[in-house]
Amino acid sequence: MSQQKDTVRKFYEAIVSQADISVVEALLTEDFSLRGSLGHTHHGHKGFMLYMDFVRRALGHYQCDILDMIEEDNKVWARMHYSGIHQGELFGHAPTHGKLKWEGVALFAFRDGRISELWALGDVQSVIKQLSRYLE
Repeated sequence: MSQQKDTVRKFYEAIVSQADISVVEALLTEDFSLRGSLGHTHHGHKGFMLYMDFVRRALGHYQCDILDMIEEDNKVWARMHYSGIHQGELFGHAPTHGKLKWEGVALFAFRDGRISELWALGDVQSVIKQLSRYLE
């Protein structure tokens, strides 16, 4: 596996799944830019941590599973499966405590061996439909 793909795996395993923020500086550039799957944009390590705090408040047991990865030059695309338990406000919906799952894709750009940019696109319409079903 390439170094860039390995870094993407470490990003999801350590930071997202295990909430290990000690590796943020090693994996992300200082000027890291994020456009998250849930529609938020953030910059830098602090901005990224704010986004992860939001995600963890909204979704308990948040999980991101990599289904496929493709690499070209300084970019890695990952086809993803996301899931979590709706435990905080999300898209204007109070917690339903229902399980949510959706698909998406994440594009990682690298500079000097670290992730400089992440643009994640998730099937938000699927999430909203699931939230609505729990409220019926």
